[in-house]
Amino acid sequence: MDYTNEPVCIKDIEKIAQRVMPGGAWGYYNSGANDEQTKTDNESAFDSYRLHPRMLRDVSKITTHTTVLGQKVRTPLGIAPCALHKLAHADGEAATSRAAAKHGSIMILSTYSTTSLEKVIAQGDGTTQYWMQLYVYQDRHVSETIVRRAEKAGFKAIVLTVDAPMLGRRLVDARNKFNPPPHLRLENFMDPNVVNGTGYAPDLAKSENETFGATFGANGDQSLSWANGISWLKSITKLPIIVKGVLTAEDTQLAIDHKCAGVIVSNHGGRQLDGALSTIDALPQVVEAANDKIEVYMDGGIRKGSDIFKALALGARAVFVARPVLWGLAYKGEQGAFIALDLLQKELELAMMLTGTTQVSEIDESYVYTPVNRWVRHSRRQP
Repeated sequence: MDYTNEPVCIKDIEKIAQRVMPGGAWGYYNSGANDEQTKTDNESAFDSYRLHPRMLRDVSKITTHTTVLGQKVRTPLGIAPCALHKLAHADGEAATSRAAAKHGSIMILSTYSTTSLEKVIAQGDGTTQYWMQLYVYQDRHVSETIVRRAEKAGFKAIVLTVDAPMLGRRLVDARNKFNPPPHLRLENFMDPNVVNGTGYAPDLAKSENETFGATFGANGDQSLSWANGISWLKSITKLPIIVKGVLTAEDTQLAIDHKCAGVIVSNHGGRQLDGALSTIDALPQVVEAANDKIEVYMDGGIRKGSDIFKALALGARAVFVARPVLWGLAYKGEQGAFIALDLLQKELELAMMLTGTTQVSEIDESYVYTPVNRWVRHSRRQP
């Protein structure tokens, strides 16, 4: 559906998406766990940090180019993994991939994509980085198959989600009794020779593996640990491993000890443990523990370019967004997803100019006022 007035910020796109999406789909994307305290905090916590701009600096040339995992990217703003993009638009993850390629950063593809990983990366321009998000199942052969397919297809990293030994309790979904529409397929669980073939039709009967993948709560490997998980993953792939769902200094140190390439400070968009810290509040302790030995990224609650600036100033190397991209998809498909990314990108560039910074490497904690006595823990638990 087209609108006369183009959206001018992410909040505008959010409102449009809510109008055009079916209630169940909107609830699935928008819901958080339990009372949604953490989901709400993810956004509102940014307001507690204030900017410290510098004046009379030459800001006639601004660049957001940076490096992630040693690779050059146009911007530190990427796309976080989120399931079921075809709930938002019929073109799903393929449209998101094309928007990511035009945007020029990184796309993390969800295991629960409704488009096969091979089809998604084929929409890229050859320069876009694609990372594969992974859940580990009790039957690890299922996860291993996805990892090997991703590596063969050209994905550049594996993003291991560690904050979901079981799915959080999302009251909106429970009230809506939400189930994905039957025509949507979890194509990463299907035979790639079938799903990527010319004769593929989406009305095929669901495969055993696909049905298995849809029941994560019953089939996720709840025994997964630092000791048995990272070493296993390293044994089946040469790709760098990024741990997603880290909120503490202790787990950051364990990621370093296990020679992971990076951590994503994330609370699953507030959809897992309600009452956990917002990601912007958790970020400083993770960055301090990382001590430049491991790259630190962040997702959760980013709705403005100034939010990106604050995260970069507090030490994130890159940030990722999911809901804004999904709202953009619902608004206008590939074009809408790109509009969402481009709005955030332009706002980041404006924030840089108005604070007196011209490149990402200049953005540090001296440009941010942090709240005092924000959250203090009085005892230190052992890893």
